[in-house]
Amino acid sequence: MPYGPTPETSTAQAPPATTPRIIPPSPRPNRPARALRYAAPALLAYGAVRLFGLLVLVLWSRGEHRGVWHLLAESWDCDWYLKIAGNGYAHTLGTQVDANNLAFFPLYPLLIRAGGVIAPEPRGSVGLAISVSCAFLAAWGIFAVGDRLYGRRTGVLLAALWGSLPVALVQWMGYTESLFTALTAWALYAVLTGRWIWAGSLAALAGLTRPTGAALAAAVSLSALLTLWRARQRACQEEGGHNRVRILVGALLAPLGWLSYVAWVGFRLGRWDGYFAVQKLWRNEWDGGVGTLRVMYDLLAVQRPQLFLTMVTATLLASVALFVLSVGDRQPLPLLVFTGLLLLIVLGSKGVYFPRARFVLPAFPLLLPLAAALARARTHVAVTVMVAAAVTSAAFGGHMLLAWMGPP
Repeated sequence: MPYGPTPETSTAQAPPATTPRIIPPSPRPNRPARALRYAAPALLAYGAVRLFGLLVLVLWSRGEHRGVWHLLAESWDCDWYLKIAGNGYAHTLGTQVDANNLAFFPLYPLLIRAGGVIAPEPRGSVGLAISVSCAFLAAWGIFAVGDRLYGRRTGVLLAALWGSLPVALVQWMGYTESLFTALTAWALYAVLTGRWIWAGSLAALAGLTRPTGAALAAAVSLSALLTLWRARQRACQEEGGHNRVRILVGALLAPLGWLSYVAWVGFRLGRWDGYFAVQKLWRNEWDGGVGTLRVMYDLLAVQRPQLFLTMVTATLLASVALFVLSVGDRQPLPLLVFTGLLLLIVLGSKGVYFPRARFVLPAFPLLLPLAAALARARTHVAVTVMVAAAVTSAAFGGHMLLAWMGPP
């Protein structure tokens, strides 16, 4: 999607206001080369953070006599996606726990299969290349959203912060988080700039990538319908008939990906609730957060938790606090709906606990209050915070794959 500087965002300093600003889209799209040059500081900052994390992992893994390529491309869920790309999906529900691959959404393995036509075996390399490429596309989209709302400096810091999260190493693994975040970031940017068909199409693809695509679909569709309702209430001609059709089409497109896969699983298994039956076998059921609170209580008050689980708990609690700050900062509705619903899905499930820090990786708008605060801070303060975040992320990334000894 074309993106580049507008007159209001071309300056280096962020605005002093604490509330986000939404700038009307330029009448003519910027050329891709100019857009890339404008986003280059964010992409370079993101790449530097992640390369540092990768370097720490390589040095750490040598001491442990572990293979880095296998850890990044073939371990845990990576292997599930590679097997789906090679052999397809199961035809029956079965009764075995944590064994039915219909729980994994199809877009990423389809891309691996398509990439295998260009670059055959090993498929793990194809999957890893897709993830890393999508990670940079995600960083670009995250920068675009941050720049549009708060200015270029905030956009750069937002992308770097996303790359400095405790489990950010997953972004450069054969997982779906990078693909999903890229689709999410550009879909939300499309909503902010009034490109509704783009927004609906990208949300539909996100719905084919992860279960939490339902949160993005709801954000796009609700924002589109609210835009139509407001235009009607104002009884003005700001939204022409042609544009209203595009808004409605975007609203209808957004949930199609998620709904299509859920319906397909039901048809494949011969029962309307087939997808939810599969999730039940993976112990993923929504209970309103009772199970999550119970695990948190056990970890914080009863047990002596492992470091990785402590980090997961801290990440979830910080996510809730950042959502409250985001509401206070009056972020645009589509961002709040997406992050709010994603947190509701992640925290409201009584499924496995340890991957939940990874599940909230795509909720990058939660980092906007931090990025905006750092953009207003003195340069040496921002640099100190970012270096500390990068070092912490690298340490937790190595611990996650080499010491935790479980799925990320």
